[in-house]
Amino acid sequence: MKTEFDVIVIGGGHAGYEAALASARMGCRTAMICMDRNAIGRMSCNPSIGGIGKSHIVAEIDALGGEMARNADYTGIQFRTLNRRKGPAVQATRLQCDKEWFPRRIQAVISNTRHLDIIETVAIGIDVVSGRVRGVEVEDGTIIKAKSVVLATGTFLSGKIHVGKTNWAGGRIGEKAAYSLSMSLKKIGFRMGRLKTGTPPRLHKDSLDYDRMEIQPGEYPPPFLSWDARNDWRMFHVEQSDSASAESVPFTAHSAIKFQTQSAESASGDSSVFGRDPIRPWPPGQDQMPCWLTRTNERTHDIIRQHLGDSALYGGMIEGTGVRYCPSIEDKIVKFGHHESHHIFIEPEGRDLVEVYPNGTSNSLPEDVQLRMIRSIVGLERAEFIRPGYAIEYDYSDPTQLSVSLETKEVEGFFMAGQINGTTGYEEAGGQGFVAGVNAALKARGESPVLFGRHDSYLGVMIDDLVTKGVDEPYRMFTSRAEHRLVLRQDNAWIRLADKARSLGIVSDERLRAYDSARAEIDREVERLKSTYRSGVSLWQLLKRPESVYREVEDGLSRVRPEVALQLEIDAKYEGYIARELDRMRRASRPDEIRIPQDIDYKYIASIRIEAREKLSRVRPETLGQASRIPGVNPADVAILSVWLERLRGVG
Repeated sequence: MKTEFDVIVIGGGHAGYEAALASARMGCRTAMICMDRNAIGRMSCNPSIGGIGKSHIVAEIDALGGEMARNADYTGIQFRTLNRRKGPAVQATRLQCDKEWFPRRIQAVISNTRHLDIIETVAIGIDVVSGRVRGVEVEDGTIIKAKSVVLATGTFLSGKIHVGKTNWAGGRIGEKAAYSLSMSLKKIGFRMGRLKTGTPPRLHKDSLDYDRMEIQPGEYPPPFLSWDARNDWRMFHVEQSDSASAESVPFTAHSAIKFQTQSAESASGDSSVFGRDPIRPWPPGQDQMPCWLTRTNERTHDIIRQHLGDSALYGGMIEGTGVRYCPSIEDKIVKFGHHESHHIFIEPEGRDLVEVYPNGTSNSLPEDVQLRMIRSIVGLERAEFIRPGYAIEYDYSDPTQLSVSLETKEVEGFFMAGQINGTTGYEEAGGQGFVAGVNAALKARGESPVLFGRHDSYLGVMIDDLVTKGVDEPYRMFTSRAEHRLVLRQDNAWIRLADKARSLGIVSDERLRAYDSARAEIDREVERLKSTYRSGVSLWQLLKRPESVYREVEDGLSRVRPEVALQLEIDAKYEGYIARELDRMRRASRPDEIRIPQDIDYKYIASIRIEAREKLSRVRPETLGQASRIPGVNPADVAILSVWLERLRGVG
């Protein structure tokens, strides 16, 4: 076992693999410490990626060179667009993934990544000398040295699993918890707390009555999350057609159906384009599997009400705070008792798996009560359990102890990412993991961190929320959290983050050239549409009309790739709104350009209220903008701090 690296990542979940891959792809000698290499990338809860706000993060990870979007697209079994009837700012992509192939693919990617080693052991402590991380202590007493360390432990820190009034130690079902590491963090001085999450029971697919439920098929053409999958879709279609180039082939419903048929045929044989290998197990978007919809009823609710005292959540067994935006079914019945029913989404977990995920039934009831509750739902009357649902509570670290680079303020070179920071969700974890991995690598190289702000990305919104406001419940991303969401859309992540992607050096030169080519194509086509007239009206003005789409106004003179056509439609229809939003963003970002020295002692700024001084001392904001967003710090406090900083600069 090697004992010296540039970067060590503790944990192999979604934050862990993104951090490790980002660091290694930046050329740093990287080690991932995990209990079981076969557990890397497991989807502990619902095997899905994306959703409202979440898909924006995944698209940004992809634009910067991360892996989550590709992994989801290449192992996806259903693809859907959410909020399709609403505007582009809040539209989102959601993929149901194959629970067996998702981790298998990410493990294959890791095994093929240079500079990245996997060490199967248990981390028991962080080695810190004079306020700087020196490495990680593992269970046999060895200190594995590193210049930077990323902690991405998920639900494993002092994890406790609950089924009814029965509980036991565990980081996931069937896996050990990590107690010594949690104690090490407390000993260093980190403020820790407890949070809770949960998962539904798993049902056998052959025990359900699908005829009594509403089918929910996937979409064709499939809405992909990654740039590469979109290209592969186009390339595969072109190879099966008479056309000569990808750019000349528009996406239509007819071509999508043709693609589906041909890709299914090729997958059944020996395809030279898409072999059944871990990296590309099947053509992306091929042979989608349906989900189904059913609902709870009054009998379901009665069973739950009668046994609330037997649940770990309402029986007093759990001290951690749960996820308000993804409540357990007990919470739904107690807090939303006026509803006659609640949606239950029946989702397959994989092409070759018998497990079905009844989304919406997360609970901590005793197993026999769970079975009665599930069998009271239409279509699930004969359901057989493969595994009961359970709740899990775990330790997290107060994220206000982090800088916006996700480096801890107390220990130099020590970064945290994922559920350790109080978030929930694969996507939120993956985004933090990528940012922490990049900045850990830059720290190891002696370079300045790459920072994300509220004005440039959902990554920046999430990180600012965490490090500025902290959490009192598991944090989940929504589009409503982003004040500039009209500009920070999922569809334009590759445009917004192209410069950052170039600076990191993770994205391939080929893809960067494609970014540049598409951006130039947009500029050329905007100019052409504005200067070309039809019946006295420019094509650009025609495209502004709500009912217009690009293919109807492009006049047959120019055919552009789908991602370019989409940008043209959005830019035309929302031109005035986008211009005003960009102006607001410029004005709002100015306070974030005013840095605050980190050695300020706020107790000596007597003009600021005592409560605000306490909050500022606790969070230690890095900019005036961040200070203004701290709960309990009002505009008057910020104005006084601004004057104080001006005087300080004058003295300097």
